[in-house]
Amino acid sequence: MTVVTAPTLAEIEEARTRLEGVARVTPVYTSETLSKLVGRNVSLKAENLQRTGSFKIRGAFNKVATLADRERRAGVVAASAGNHGQAVAWAARELGSKATIFMPQDAPMAKVEPTRSYGADAKLVGANFEEALAAAVAFVESSRATFVHPYEDERVIAGQGTIGLEIAEQVPDVSTVVIPVGGGGLSSGISLALRAVKPDLRIVGVQAGLGGWTIADGIAVKSVGESTGRILEETLDDIVTVSDEEICEAIVLLLERAKLVVEGAGAVGVAALLSGKVGGEGPALALLSGGNIDPPVLISVMRHGLTTAGRYLVLRTRLQDRPGELIQLLTRVAHERANVLSVEHHREGMDVPVNESEVELTLTMRDEHHCSVLLETLRSLGYQVERLR
Repeated sequence: MTVVTAPTLAEIEEARTRLEGVARVTPVYTSETLSKLVGRNVSLKAENLQRTGSFKIRGAFNKVATLADRERRAGVVAASAGNHGQAVAWAARELGSKATIFMPQDAPMAKVEPTRSYGADAKLVGANFEEALAAAVAFVESSRATFVHPYEDERVIAGQGTIGLEIAEQVPDVSTVVIPVGGGGLSSGISLALRAVKPDLRIVGVQAGLGGWTIADGIAVKSVGESTGRILEETLDDIVTVSDEEICEAIVLLLERAKLVVEGAGAVGVAALLSGKVGGEGPALALLSGGNIDPPVLISVMRHGLTTAGRYLVLRTRLQDRPGELIQLLTRVAHERANVLSVEHHREGMDVPVNESEVELTLTMRDEHHCSVLLETLRSLGYQVERLR
């Protein structure tokens, strides 16, 4: 399962031919908002709009399509945090093979259910990708099925490399390309292709979750692969790390301003650009590698991101416990054009004077400046206001 040699440009071009009519040539969008925030022209390669919701279909199909007939009849096996599993399941269905996919027990249902809907036997095993991988390897050893590794495979890497060929053609003036790095299959394939056709390009890899759990579950591996790691040492100019806070900010911004839904791993390139970690000069392109974010996670991310941006405000104050006091407070809040989401009264279970009640308001705001204006106004009117974080 270990890659001995990196795929050549010719092999990546062969993969591109094989993928015609299968993998979409995904669009590239320019973003005026991101360009202003970053201080350079920024483009987005939208692999989140790819079949199965991520780039993985490229490598998976290229691998399964090159198996012998007897190998396809025996079935294929994969281990995946979600996206690779969906892609192998889809490719196996299209090519008349049976897929068995091992995924972590807490894999997002947005990735588990599509895998099953493509006809695969999805087995939820282990607490993380490494444990699912071990289970998949053990299964292969007891069967005649072919293991489709998510990144330590020349044909998988070659399939992912077709993105690099598209980038070179779609954005000929790009000077920096920013790519997510998990196990290294995507970043190896793209960087090999780009180094072959645009050798002077700056290529930066982005990692997340090196300290443990991360919202970027698609690249949440303990380390890059042995073979892909060697490739990346030769092809990447730099590897940077982003935090979940930075990823959340990028997801919210992409959804609100670019109208693009991306998962955590798909947003790391934008997060790196926004945080000033990429370096280089001139036009930059961030790869949005996938869009399969679980709806509950997306809701949490949006709430968190909007709170950080000052779009939500939670404040606490005390009122005289008599008729009319609450309506006066709410009237003043409304006068400042804040919208009330919830009101909570607290009288019991805390140290509040007998003639007072504590009130907690959750409000929607325009921005952080709007929050500051409202708080200052209420304090000037005599309210003792505490902002809750």
